[in-house]
Amino acid sequence: MVLNQSDIKVSIFGCGWLGEPLATYLLEKKYAVKGSTTSSEKVNRLKSKGIEAFQIQLEAIDETIIAFLNADLLVVNIPSKNINGFKNLISYIEKSPVKKVLFISSTSVYKDNNAIIFENTADSFSDSQLLEIEQLFKHNLHFKTTILRFGGLFGYTRKPGNFFSSGRSISQPEAPVNMIHRDDCIEIIYQIIHQNIWGETLNACADLHPTKRKFYTKATEIIGKPAPNFIEGEPVSFKIVSNDSIKKCLNYQFKHPDILKALEF
Repeated sequence: MVLNQSDIKVSIFGCGWLGEPLATYLLEKKYAVKGSTTSSEKVNRLKSKGIEAFQIQLEAIDETIIAFLNADLLVVNIPSKNINGFKNLISYIEKSPVKKVLFISSTSVYKDNNAIIFENTADSFSDSQLLEIEQLFKHNLHFKTTILRFGGLFGYTRKPGNFFSSGRSISQPEAPVNMIHRDDCIEIIYQIIHQNIWGETLNACADLHPTKRKFYTKATEIIGKPAPNFIEGEPVSFKIVSNDSIKKCLNYQFKHPDILKALEF
């Protein structure tokens, strides 16, 4: 069932490179949006965009979060693996009006098995704290959670050509990459909220998976840097993360299915 945006209050825990433009996009779609940041300076910037802003740190949650969690749904979008911090956050969510949570996770929960990986591929999971945190949200009975596992994030100010600028070499250059442009991240989150898709676990990577060699060579070329150094001759260990489920679940077509072309944006 598609809900009326004007009836939904969304809180975004973590308004950084992804969360801030997501908040702006949801405002354009007529949602009421609250956003959190760890920076006092950024509070004013968020407010200037019409976002009700809060300064909150996962490691030091206090009563401030009660007003922030006065919402219908919560997007959790912070790169922390602080399990105790998330447990504390969940204890506040349980006492709040929030009944739906979108937890932004990562395909790093999968280990390299030299095969295509789906959301529930047997024996595909790494020994990951992030996976433990996913389970805390997924199995909580006070709210419904959708887990969204993004591949490597890029776009706009986050340029893959800078990822190895310190002179670090790239291993296994023939291994495929699993990446997603920020435009698709934002649209997918919007579609999950708009289409009311809860209780799911979904991978989100672009359609195509070029090799590290092709991807990072073009990425450095675009920003005018020398091609990176590649470590040759290593056995290839990789994973190809499937996006079949998310395309079917949301009836979604990627804005940037070809990540080599998407490097221009």
